[in-house]
Parts: sequence; C-alpha cells; structure tokens
Amino acid sequence: MKKILALAMAAMLALTLFAGCGAGSSNPELALITDIGTIDDKSFNQGAWEGLVKYAEEHDIGHQYYQPTEKSTTAYLESIDQAIQNGAKVVVTPGYLFEEPVFIAQDQHPDVKFILIDGNPHDAEYKEFKTADNTVGITFAEDQVGFLAGYAAVKEGMTKLGFMGGMAVPAVVKYGYGFVQGAEYAAQELGMADGSIEIVYNYTGGFDATPEAQNQAAAWYNNGTEVIFAAGGAVGNSVMAAAEAVGAKVIGVDVDQSVESDTVITSALKGLGVSVYDMLKAVYDNSFPGGQNLVFDAANNGVSLAMDTAKFDKFTKADYDTLFAAMQNDTDGISSSILKNVDENGKDVMLSDLPLKAVVVTEVK
Repeated sequence: MKKILALAMAAMLALTLFAGCGAGSSNPELALITDIGTIDDKSFNQGAWEGLVKYAEEHDIGHQYYQPTEKSTTAYLESIDQAIQNGAKVVVTPGYLFEEPVFIAQDQHPDVKFILIDGNPHDAEYKEFKTADNTVGITFAEDQVGFLAGYAAVKEGMTKLGFMGGMAVPAVVKYGYGFVQGAEYAAQELGMADGSIEIVYNYTGGFDATPEAQNQAAAWYNNGTEVIFAAGGAVGNSVMAAAEAVGAKVIGVDVDQSVESDTVITSALKGLGVSVYDMLKAVYDNSFPGGQNLVFDAANNGVSLAMDTAKFDKFTKADYDTLFAAMQNDTDGISSSILKNVDENGKDVMLSDLPLKAVVVTEVK
C-alpha cells in the first residue's frame, strides 16, 4: 500500500512539474516564458512566440515555451530556471512584468542570452537599472502607433472616440497619449473647429476581460462613442463584446485582432515577432547587441497599423502610407513632437499637458 501511494505521489509530482511546460520540440535551446497566458492569446505571448517559432523552424533549432504557475517574480524565475535546466541557451520574456526577473536572472545565468520584450531590466524598487552583456531590452514606440490610430479614426470621419487602457503602465499610457495627439493632428489638417473631437479616456486597472469593462464600453457606445481604442490585453475582448451588441467599432492592439471580431476596424501593431526573430538572428550571427536597450519604432518598422485587414471607408492605404513615411522621416517634426508619458526630466506628463484644441478629452475615473 505504501509503495502504491509513493508511486502515486511521484506521478502527481511529475504532472505538477510538467504543467508549467508547454508544447515545443526536442533539445529546446530556445525558450519563451509566457506572461501567465498562453501562446495562442491573440496578443503579446502569441506575437513573440510566432517570431521564435519562425526562426527556430527555419534553422531547425529546438524550442519550447513555459507557462508560469502564477504572476510573480518567484514564479517567473522558476520557469526561467526550468527552461535553462532543459537546455535553453536563449530565453525570451514578453512583457514588462519580466523586468525584475530578468534583472535577477541575467546575473545568475551569465552564459544564457535574455531577450526582454517591452521592458528594460531593473530591481524591485526601480532604483537600479542594469542591462547586462547577455541581455537586450526592447521597447516600442507606442506613442507613434497610437498617433496613427487616432489620426485614422478622425480621417475616417469619426468625432466621438474612446480610449480604454488596461493598467496605466508606460506602454499603455504612450498608446493613449499618441491616440489623442493623432486625433488632434488629423483634425487640424481637416481644419476642424476647436472642440470638434470628443474623447472619453480611462484605465481599467488590469488586463483582464471583465463585466465592468464591458459595461463601461457599452455605456460609452450608448452615449454616442463611435470607436474605442482598446489598449489593455484581454480588456479588448470586453470592448469587442460591447461593440458587437450595438454594431460599433474597435481598434485592436499589439497584434492584428481582426480575427477576434468583425468590429475591429484596424489594430495598432507592435513588431513583436519581428523583434524576437531579429534578436535570435543576432545571437546566431554573433552580433547580439547585449547590454543595449533598443527601441522599435516607425523608422525601423517596429510599429504600424494593420492596413491589410482594415475596414475603413474613407481612410485609404495611400493616406496611411503618406503619414507613415512622414513619421519615419520625422517630417515637420511629426515624431519628435509627440509627448510621451514622461519628459526628459522624469516628470510625469498629464493629459492636460497635451497641446489640444480640436480635441476635448474627458477622463473617466
């Protein structure tokens, strides 16, 4: 009886250990640690995983993803350790929540390369920032692609817009600030009067689909909002559900979310797959930019709007190409003039600091 019980306990332990390990291939020297979610989340994890898989399959390299048991630094470090014990030589971590775990792991595993997507390594108190020689930090110009989304919405003829972000972290804030300024820029081009564009603006405080987020989006739509830019992971699913109920429109985020709902008229894209693929290529080309914090923006095609699947009636591909080229070249200062969430002196920039005339922003608490 004791022997049977011991065997049963061993089997349960094996299953528990395997539960955090996702599908992949043998000899997995490339690893991705998910941010709790799965690699088919139609968002951040999936975009990064697709870039890893593309490179791995092209070069016949073993690869694996690992799903932490909870959202904590300890759990993330455990998954990183498990990946390395299984043979990982390169570990990809998508999401700002990995900033502290990578800060720790890069010193614990100096022979492993770390690719941190959407963040730069720092300690828990945000007092020490360090990107070691075996690590690269990658962030994106969310302000630029948010600008593109706001510009497109106004050029499409919409005057009542909404921005529903998740947590007010830098990436999400930059999406929102860019969205507001893009709407203002388009309104000025069109010669619209002061106050012509109304934007309701809110952060839900999380990245989950919730009844509260859906109810809030529904209330906005019922009050006349024509489109909501949903920049908050699964918050977008709540917004899409509300939009489907009334036939309204949504702008997706991070990856092309048009497959999620017919209400999605375009998506603000980060080059997640491209950035992972490029960094893996650099590892194997012996040109890995270790110790650097890179920014993927319009100039290096790191951000863009999903135009191939867009559902615009007035805003054309030619309109988009003209604006995108101006952003790439910073024509008339179009890129350098976009205010980010923090200025060069480290002071928080508020919505009220944005130079707006045609746009009126109402913050919903």
